[in-house]
Amino acid sequence: MAIAVLKLIFSILFLSSFIIPGYNCQEFSRKSSKKEFGLKREKLSHLHFYFHDILSGRNPTAVQVASAAMTNTSSTLFGAVIMIDDPLTVGPSMTSKLVGRAQGIYASVDLDEVGLLMVLNFAFVEGKYNGSTLSVLGRNNVLSAVREMPIVGGSGLFRYARGYAQAKTHQFNLQTGDAIVEYNVYVFHY
Repeated sequence: MAIAVLKLIFSILFLSSFIIPGYNCQEFSRKSSKKEFGLKREKLSHLHFYFHDILSGRNPTAVQVASAAMTNTSSTLFGAVIMIDDPLTVGPSMTSKLVGRAQGIYASVDLDEVGLLMVLNFAFVEGKYNGSTLSVLGRNNVLSAVREMPIVGGSGLFRYARGYAQAKTHQFNLQTGDAIVEYNVYVFHY
């Protein structure tokens, strides 16, 4: 019985490869045109917003999810991994208009200075970018006045995006670890 069912499934899969138009199971890749994907002229956009990283209080937006045995004795918190769902606002005040959220992780990756690996998406909820995302993957040298991180992709209106994000600390609370960071993002997209 089981063998008969397997034969039937394989027969259906084999025959369906002939029915699906444009599909060639022997083809690994093929050239595509921009027109085929509806891609037009590339644009450069500048986005400006504030990132609110809140570790304290009853409703933190950033929580430590992992650490190494040495994290608490390290001057750089080496090994700490923080999961975030941080609000992005038009102005530095938490009460200013919400334009999106920074969702992902950052981790302390440097033994000698405060350096973070940033792996996150800017998920936008406002205006024409509502539902679109930008993906950041890079190093954040926190103690530098201005840090630059690459934009490695995106979705929605930011599909095929590339560019960079500049981060500048607007406010940092040494006691709580809460921070407000100003972002200027320059991104090429279609």
